[in-house]
Amino acid sequence: MSRKSYSSDLTDGQWARIAPCLPQAKPGGRPRSVDMREVLNAIYYVVRSGCAWRLIPHDLPHWRTVYGYFRAFNASGVWKRIHDTLRERVRRAHGRKPTPSAAIIDSQSVKTTEKGGSGGMTPAKRSTEGSAISWSIPSV
Repeated sequence: MSRKSYSSDLTDGQWARIAPCLPQAKPGGRPRSVDMREVLNAIYYVVRSGCAWRLIPHDLPHWRTVYGYFRAFNASGVWKRIHDTLRERVRRAHGRKPTPSAAIIDSQSVKTTEKGGSGGMTPAKRSTEGSAISWSIPSV
């Protein structure tokens, strides 16, 4: 890289882990003219700084190019592939199975309805109000 580095830039090690998750250039077309590491550096710059796409510094790829790749990665599942790859790596490093065998959903973070509270107290609601629901996911 012949530009100043930003704190959001990928290190060589991070790039080595993420690069295999990125799609190859489409065959038969014009060769890729943009460095994919710089595209990711620009995306991480926007995410980290919270700036608008149009405010990406001029020493990174053009904002339209970066935004186009960001949208394409969303549509094709690249971000999920990167996330899953890194999660599996971290779990293995800590001596765990690569994929989780259970999940916990907190009722405070799950929206069930936009209507707050109950619509009134009926005998049926009164009898089940104190009961707890227990969820269990069998391990595979």
